[in-house]
Amino acid sequence: MKWTKSLIQTLRENPGDAEIDSHRLMVRAGLIRKMAGGLYTYLPLGMRTLKKVQQIVREEMDRAGAQEIVMPILQPSELWRETGRWESMGPNMFKVKDRAQHDYALAPTAEEAVTDVMRGIVSSYRQLPMTVYQIQWKFRDEIRPRFGLMRSKEFLMKDAYSFDTSMEAADASYMAMFNAYKRVFERCGLKAVPVEADTGDIGGKFSHEFHVLADAGEDGIASCDGCGYAANLEKAERKALGAGVGAGECAGVEMIPTPGAKTITEVSKFMGVPGSAFIKSLVYLADGKPVMVCVPGDRDVNEVKLKHFLDAKKIELADPATILEYTGANAGSVGPVKPAKEIRILCDQELKGAKGAIVGANKDDHHLKNVDLDRDAKIAADDYADLVIVRDGDICPKCGKPMAIKRGIEVGHVFKLGKKYTDAMKGVFKTNELKEETMVMGCYGIGVSRTMQAVIEQSHDKDGIVWPTSVAPFAVVICLLDPENAEVAAIAEKLEADLEAKGVDVIVDDRVERPGVKFKDADLIGFPVRVVVGAKGLANGGVEVKRRADDKSMTKVVPPEAALETVLAAL
Repeated sequence: MKWTKSLIQTLRENPGDAEIDSHRLMVRAGLIRKMAGGLYTYLPLGMRTLKKVQQIVREEMDRAGAQEIVMPILQPSELWRETGRWESMGPNMFKVKDRAQHDYALAPTAEEAVTDVMRGIVSSYRQLPMTVYQIQWKFRDEIRPRFGLMRSKEFLMKDAYSFDTSMEAADASYMAMFNAYKRVFERCGLKAVPVEADTGDIGGKFSHEFHVLADAGEDGIASCDGCGYAANLEKAERKALGAGVGAGECAGVEMIPTPGAKTITEVSKFMGVPGSAFIKSLVYLADGKPVMVCVPGDRDVNEVKLKHFLDAKKIELADPATILEYTGANAGSVGPVKPAKEIRILCDQELKGAKGAIVGANKDDHHLKNVDLDRDAKIAADDYADLVIVRDGDICPKCGKPMAIKRGIEVGHVFKLGKKYTDAMKGVFKTNELKEETMVMGCYGIGVSRTMQAVIEQSHDKDGIVWPTSVAPFAVVICLLDPENAEVAAIAEKLEADLEAKGVDVIVDDRVERPGVKFKDADLIGFPVRVVVGAKGLANGGVEVKRRADDKSMTKVVPPEAALETVLAAL
């Protein structure tokens, strides 16, 4: 492939809307071009890498026994209504109407569609287990598209779905996909860490996310070096150390005026005590029913944990009128002691035995100090739970050692769904006793386009991308420094042909440009091996061969006849 025949445009300046290195480099290296917020055109270099990632995914899915299908992106609303997700998916789902005014979704995922396919084909246990997958475009109406392909409205995803006769059989399918994912990311040159995760809108019994650790990652991960425990912050647990507020016996409750102080920070400053001395009280609506949630003043409520503990479909902060009705005060002065109306009070486990705490007085601009939760709020034993977001230094729930918070980019997610969709959509089979049973599902997604960008985020330097050979747009770039010199051009063309005969993809930079421009572009795009062929170099001993990841001092100069062997060794 000749550079002058290729659609390649590199940029010297960073795009103004790019916030992270991988986004900047993808645009500058000519891999993608922005059309609108969250929408990108994949240019030829980007497409070459995207196809290579897809090929690795296909090979590992096939190796794990999955079979490839392709389902429509445009899906009828009737399928989504069967599971109730037409409403519950909310504004993230693009919805359209055809000319007959029938409702359709631009698929954000395909659990309903694949269940519809399988219930129409599978009738006997003899047809199970079965795993199918597709590599297909997905659409989500992101409220804030950002970070290039990391959070876009349109993205390429591999989604696989397993169907089994029992939960035990489903475990085997789950682990087959789990291990396949590890191989996919290893082959893409990624260090991806599996972490426990919440199942979210997809649902199911349990799940793991695969994260690429990077400072630019949107997701927080609680990680323990002691035992290897790792979990997304939505899911992460921690071991409670005991009463997190106050200690020992305390005097009777005392009312303190706190004029104009609403937040923990404001009240803390007014009273001259740290935030950890407070109990933060918030009123939520769990499926429309009010509940007061109390956590240490220096911690934040984990709404995902709260939702699961209450087994609620929807959790949201209560409106001002509801807060006033149930507590007798406005937000900022709410507390667990004698609210205006009976309300369930749920406390974080760190507050067990809390004495000497400061809480809202359920009276505007007032707080109570010397609060003993057991004495003054009468919290029942079953109203304690792990309700806060884990932070750096919290104690690992498995081994008791301190955890650290890291940042990660999610590139894959595996779910054990159970019967959530097959129950709702009557996905059944006949047993060997001719009894009707419901199929057990698993769901497995890889963000193919996101994986491409994650490789760059994890593998780059000040000069540009450092591609692993497995997914580089071209494995080798031959920088032809004197394209009009017939001898030089002939050597470059022979090397190109010899490498291609060995299955190596090569691009020849035959532009009439200064050597520095060619070298900078080669480093920016990140070709794994650079070969320099020029009249001056040939006169001084041969051609230069350098790996992108190596220091300049490791450049080799070899005779033209040794170039092929040297490049193959470098790869």
